Amino acid sequence: MRRRRVGSSGLEVSQIGLGTMTWGADTDVDGATDQLTAFVDAGGTLVETADGYGDGAAQETLGAVLGAAVPRDHLVIAGRAMLPGGALGDGAARGALLAGLDATLKRIGTDHLDLWQLPGFDADVPLEETLSAVQVAVMAGKARYAGLVAPKGWQLATVAERGRAMGGITVPVSAQVEYSLLSRDVEDDLLPAARHHGVGLLAWAPLGRGVLTGKYADGTPADSRAASPTLAPYVEARRNERSARIVQAVLTAADGLGTSPLSVALAWVRDRPGVSAAIVGARDAAQLTASMAADSVVLPAEIRSALDDVSGPG
Repeated sequence: MRRRRVGSSGLEVSQIGLGTMTWGADTDVDGATDQLTAFVDAGGTLVETADGYGDGAAQETLGAVLGAAVPRDHLVIAGRAMLPGGALGDGAARGALLAGLDATLKRIGTDHLDLWQLPGFDADVPLEETLSAVQVAVMAGKARYAGLVAPKGWQLATVAERGRAMGGITVPVSAQVEYSLLSRDVEDDLLPAARHHGVGLLAWAPLGRGVLTGKYADGTPADSRAASPTLAPYVEARRNERSARIVQAVLTAADGLGTSPLSVALAWVRDRPGVSAAIVGARDAAQLTASMAADSVVLPAEIRSALDDVSGPG
């Protein structure tokens, strides 16, 4: 699998990343081991996790797999903070963020995160205090780089400018956002800001929460996320008449190229300007392998243009 730099930083990641949102819940240690082994064998490096996934269960599962199945230094671990709270403060307070980072490191069983991704603005905490948490973490060797989660364009620009004023160590290198043929809002203001400030996008839900695979074109499969009481609202938010038109275009493109709809949708996101990596989750190793097969798919200009048109504004 090919690798890319994250924005203008020196950090390199595989252009397809592995998400762990369901680990510890739908995916047990054995299943996680199979996924991570298949991912690394295919050349994958970027693994995304968060302390809010299963209240830490995903990170504990990653920790159980790490070392036993895959050496730590084969991975770029991106850990996402979820506005923790406690005795040291709430939200993006320095004490709360650093305590949350320590808890994450303990669950995973590592001494550092390669990329520590912080939530957006906290109106109750000065931005300089939040950025100072990054400064402390980097200086202590607990984080190598820092990024943001779902910022607005102006927020990313503000953080980048304040970070440079603090000496550059707190400048974000990444922004993790939802981005797919069904969700292109980031192109309005965030993407231009990210490109201007040298920030790379990590695109989550690049398959439109599973809708772009075409599995829902004729109904709701019993084993799908849309059939799950807890995950159905997550999927249903991307199922509507507009989505149906886009899915049909993806299916047509896949048929013409002799590949899968999954590969078409993933390749479209992967090669959008400013995207450093597309992060996919999987039910099992076989499903993950299907996603990684998209690494070799290159969309012809005419197909990319057609997909741009059908999924664009209006």
